[in-house]
Amino acid sequence: MTNPLLSPSKLPFGLPPFADITDAHYAEAVGAGLAEHLSEIAAIVDNPEPATFENTALAMERSGRLLERAAASFFTLVSADASDAIQDLETELSPRFAAHQDAVYLNRGLYERFAAIRTDSLDAESTRLVEEYLKEFRQSGIQLDDSGQEKLKSLNAELSRLGTEFGQRVKEGMKSAALLLDDAEELAGLPADEVASAAEAARVAGHEGKYLLTLIQPSNQPALAALENRDVRRRLYEVSVARGSSGGSLDVLDLVKSMVRLRAEKSALLGFANYAELVVDRQTAPDFEAVRTMLNRLAPAAVRNADAEAAALAESAGHPLEAWDWAYYSAKVRRERYAVDEQAIRPYFELDRVLVDGVFFAATSLYGITFHERSDLAGYHPDVRVWEVHNEDGTALGLFLGDYYTRESKRGGAWMNSLVEQSALLGTKPVVINNLNISKPAAGEPTLLTLDEVRTAFHEFGHALHGLFSDVTYPRFSGTSVPRDFVEYPSQVNEMWIMWPEVLANYARHHATGELLPQETVDRLNESKLWGEGFATTEYLGAALLDLAWHVLDAGNVPQDALEFEAKALAAAGVAHRLIPPRYRTGYFQHIFAGDGYAAGYYSYIWSEVLDAETVDWFTENGGLTRANGDRFRTELLSRGNSKDPLDSFRTLRGRDAALEPLLKRRGLE
Repeated sequence: MTNPLLSPSKLPFGLPPFADITDAHYAEAVGAGLAEHLSEIAAIVDNPEPATFENTALAMERSGRLLERAAASFFTLVSADASDAIQDLETELSPRFAAHQDAVYLNRGLYERFAAIRTDSLDAESTRLVEEYLKEFRQSGIQLDDSGQEKLKSLNAELSRLGTEFGQRVKEGMKSAALLLDDAEELAGLPADEVASAAEAARVAGHEGKYLLTLIQPSNQPALAALENRDVRRRLYEVSVARGSSGGSLDVLDLVKSMVRLRAEKSALLGFANYAELVVDRQTAPDFEAVRTMLNRLAPAAVRNADAEAAALAESAGHPLEAWDWAYYSAKVRRERYAVDEQAIRPYFELDRVLVDGVFFAATSLYGITFHERSDLAGYHPDVRVWEVHNEDGTALGLFLGDYYTRESKRGGAWMNSLVEQSALLGTKPVVINNLNISKPAAGEPTLLTLDEVRTAFHEFGHALHGLFSDVTYPRFSGTSVPRDFVEYPSQVNEMWIMWPEVLANYARHHATGELLPQETVDRLNESKLWGEGFATTEYLGAALLDLAWHVLDAGNVPQDALEFEAKALAAAGVAHRLIPPRYRTGYFQHIFAGDGYAAGYYSYIWSEVLDAETVDWFTENGGLTRANGDRFRTELLSRGNSKDPLDSFRTLRGRDAALEPLLKRRGLE
């Protein structure tokens, strides 16, 4: 069979024909794509004509299409449905991708052609394209001499290998750490549908008649809020926070220390004081000190709030608290103080209603877009659903794929990625994916979500809208291809519609009776929204400050004992709370160690939230869920990608720079 990746897909919007693609096809197509891209770049460099925007920048933007097509499909499987063969191929290919990136951005001939382009007659987006390429050349080490470049290539290859291995160990560690229980009585307190899900998970794993509590990526496991058996809570908590740091073949601390040392060497080679300085140089934050100042400003107030919450929990418990008690007694206090029982409201949050009557309804109300499920189009797994998205005038916008259930072949967490990116230059429309990790119910049972899972669905769809609404010329600027500390902003804004009265009334209905979520329950949810912010902000800041602590080290100061370093770093940052582990501990901090990702950039969530809180105020001040507001947000911000400075896009929308006060108010940190 001809490799279907070697030519553009004939399916709508260029959706890859996953049913026809084998593992061997990925290897062949990636290899061919790497070679073809280098050949295309050689043609640009060897062009005897003087460098122009057309024969250099535009030629560069048109190059690499086969590689992009093959890589997008391949890495979708790596994250969402990785067989052993795909993981082996990832191990083989990741260093080749790193070497290829170096071959492009350490190519002096290519750099010199870009540097020679005259931009005085170009439009703003084209000028920015040249500037962004030149910036990436400089940040990638083009200024280094030959020996420096060879050293950099070696560092990048090894970092790629280590990051791939970290991600694979963490995924396997999350699976192997799942808590297996013999008796349903040990699950007392869990809703019946979650007990059924645990039984099904055990059956699939080969433990018929038992119950398996699978883990999510963060430290705090959802079942801790409901399990009545304190010893089971302890066991679940302990297996969660011990992942990756308990010795054995899945321990990742050796990888962490090596990566931290290599990143420090890389930053020094490129002329930066540390890796955090190198990363922030590429972001919207003015400098690393501004990031550290903001986090340090938030930490004391967050911990004070957490201590106040802990006192209330201890009083409710009637005994000294341990970390595995927090979620359980926090839910109890919420019920006592606010008459809010999050387990009791899950029947009002059925997945399909949340998605179609909530997430999609809000998008239609704001932007006029409509969704038509395409059962004739297949994803990479039977659980994947495909929708065609149209503008209000009926023109096609793109495809949206939803992959909501957890499985052993999928990494933890939730994310959005693109299979096809929008570009006027290439004539492509977007194909985007949302991945969540919701426990799959037993056959015939409804999928009931926690409020936190509802929030995740809205959040990830905010990323999807950023990709779907992209309206740029050049693929380099498409959709979410913005600085890391800006990328979370549109997704956080989309969370505001979860509790918006018109949206909530459309989706929050009892899955069996159709009854609306009672207004008194909605009122109590709104009244209780600050409860738990001390915990949430402290666990987040713990992870963000731990990330920075690892990435301000120099190569000679990487500690021998990673866990001792973690404890000291949290204490020095003022967020070492006995009852609140960081949202991610070093042993499973996939954001920062499974590739570059959010390395030295986990602060991005709260940095973006400053813009988000301001934007929520803007929507509210201007009438909320209206087409006029949606069109303005789409036009001024969501459609722009990185075709202009993202902060300029924000200023155009808001009329000024963002202030910190709305965020402080939202999180109870004034």
